[in-house]
Amino acid sequence: MSMNVQSGDDEEHGIMSDINTTPLVDVMLVLLIIFLITIPIITKTVPVTLPKAVNIPTKTKPENITISVDAAGQIWWNGKLVADRDALIRKVVVEAVKVPQPEIHIRGDAGVRYEAIGRTLYSIQRGGIVKIGFITEPDRGLGR
Repeated sequence: MSMNVQSGDDEEHGIMSDINTTPLVDVMLVLLIIFLITIPIITKTVPVTLPKAVNIPTKTKPENITISVDAAGQIWWNGKLVADRDALIRKVVVEAVKVPQPEIHIRGDAGVRYEAIGRTLYSIQRGGIVKIGFITEPDRGLGR
């Protein structure tokens, strides 16, 4: 902070008590320039190619298999109840050896525990199926 002192014989003017803001403005401009230069350097991230998400309607082929998991965690194979997970694995093993290998579409109830879906996925993986998809309802914007 600086003050201007006038010299001379005139006693009327005395000492000026106004704040000189020029150095303050100079410092603020320098800080602004420094921030503008360093922000792009700080925000750089690792370059990766992100996948593009597109909602493509499912093309139902006769060889596709639909596995449904209801709210109670029961598994249904093309509309027929499967007794247990071992029976599901046996069915998947039979389908896994076919050429071309069919796709499995999982329809999970919205109220089912994630654990039931995870165990179903594990059973399908153990059976040897490679292509697995999830069937969902399209978002129609009604939840807003």
